[in-house]
Amino acid sequence: MIRAYAAHEAKGKLTPFEYDPGELKPDQVELDVIACGICHSDLSVLNNEWQNSAYPLVPGHEAVGTIAQTGSNVKHLKVGDTVGLGWFSGSCMICDQCMSGNHNLCASSEQTIISRHGGFADKVRCNAEWAMPLPTGLDARKAGPLFCGGITVFNPIVQFDVKPTDRVGVVGIGGLGHLAIQFLNKWGCEVTAFTSSESKRDEALDMGAHQVVNSRNEGQLEKIAGSLDFILSTVNVDLNWPAFLNVLGPKGRLHTVGAVLTPIPVAAFSLITGQKSVVSGSPLGSPATIRKMLDFCARHRIAPVTEHFPMSQVNEAPARLEAGKARYRIILENDFT
Repeated sequence: MIRAYAAHEAKGKLTPFEYDPGELKPDQVELDVIACGICHSDLSVLNNEWQNSAYPLVPGHEAVGTIAQTGSNVKHLKVGDTVGLGWFSGSCMICDQCMSGNHNLCASSEQTIISRHGGFADKVRCNAEWAMPLPTGLDARKAGPLFCGGITVFNPIVQFDVKPTDRVGVVGIGGLGHLAIQFLNKWGCEVTAFTSSESKRDEALDMGAHQVVNSRNEGQLEKIAGSLDFILSTVNVDLNWPAFLNVLGPKGRLHTVGAVLTPIPVAAFSLITGQKSVVSGSPLGSPATIRKMLDFCARHRIAPVTEHFPMSQVNEAPARLEAGKARYRIILENDFT
């Protein structure tokens, strides 16, 4: 039996829950969970904001653990390996996307907390291709957010060929944005952080931003008009989209990884005159890109800024995240006895 915490209805409290996962499939591994991060997507699924939640629901898709058992087809991992698991827990392995290395674009992909149980538990399972070995030098207690928040902002850097000479803006200095700033600084870019919270200015600079701009101050946005090559928006709220398009230089791109639920209005001439691209998006990253990100983190000593709670405080921790008080990612540590 797997011991976990589950909600039994939308916006319901998480309570102790046990389930029998059945026999381990040949291509699966089972992890003994060390720790699991909390992501805003966990809150969205818990609250059924995307209308695809199934209850009882065990959240948690930023899990790090040691492999407890492997399926008969798994040869590249062994019991005792420390691995991480993110949003995706399986892919078909035969479609064009999987065969070309884009497993995260597989139309038949399995998601860790959609119609199956996630990592707010003492154990969690996944297909072996999504169990990513943790490089030496990364702390298993802190690394969980890299497998969702981290890869979400690292993937577009790779996919859109962001160059070390580029001037890049990051909108939102939160769970995603604070990692994007670190990545882009070590990538070699000149980094502008956009935030509506003055209290985060010094922290953004300490993380690697070269300048900080108030995202709600039209005067400050106007001063840097035409200056950026790439803007990465990590927030899930509406922005002053015309103002941010104006900040892009010729051939600039505005890319979002924030799940804004309302349409993004764009005037055609704001794109045509500067040959700009807007709005692109991307879902996390492939196993190969995750490995690349983990190696990059180990090489440059990049880590999430985290707060830690025992897993038994599984209701208090998400409430802190939902209230906007987290600095910057919250992690639940397994305290099942």
